[in-house]
Amino acid sequence: MAVAYLCLGSNVGNKISYLQQAVKMLTSNGMVTVVRSSAFYETEPWGNKDLDWFVNVVIEIKTKLFPRELLDLCKNTEIQMGRKKTNSKEYENRIIDIDILLYGDLTVNEPDLKIPHEHLHERAFAIVPLLELIPDYEHPKYKKSLLQLHEELETLEDVYLYGTRIDI
Repeated sequence: MAVAYLCLGSNVGNKISYLQQAVKMLTSNGMVTVVRSSAFYETEPWGNKDLDWFVNVVIEIKTKLFPRELLDLCKNTEIQMGRKKTNSKEYENRIIDIDILLYGDLTVNEPDLKIPHEHLHERAFAIVPLLELIPDYEHPKYKKSLLQLHEELETLEDVYLYGTRIDI
């Protein structure tokens, strides 16, 4: 089984409830098991400051799924929860957003699947909770620790500790 890290976020309605519901859906088929979770963080939106603030969490999982299958599960979970996909290139408010940040030590570079996540090094909302779980991780492309990446962020969106962890 592979170890992977997913970042989940919501910025509408009962955000914590949506995050918990997404985790239950991701694990319902037995192919994904949550090992541990970061705390919840209230975060300033990235990419469009006019959006509502998010609640984000990073979960460490063990999975029998290959990266493409895990991506499909994440996207299907978003759709089942009511996320609407648009053709707009702009970021929008959303019930749930699930990104694969890391998958073992794999590097994947496909048009619709990039591992490590192609924007990980730019996003405090993903780096800060990931620091809780794997503080010694070194990004394979940039050869820098998460702490170094965090310190080098050009624009540091606000990230505040919001609450406890996902119930496992």
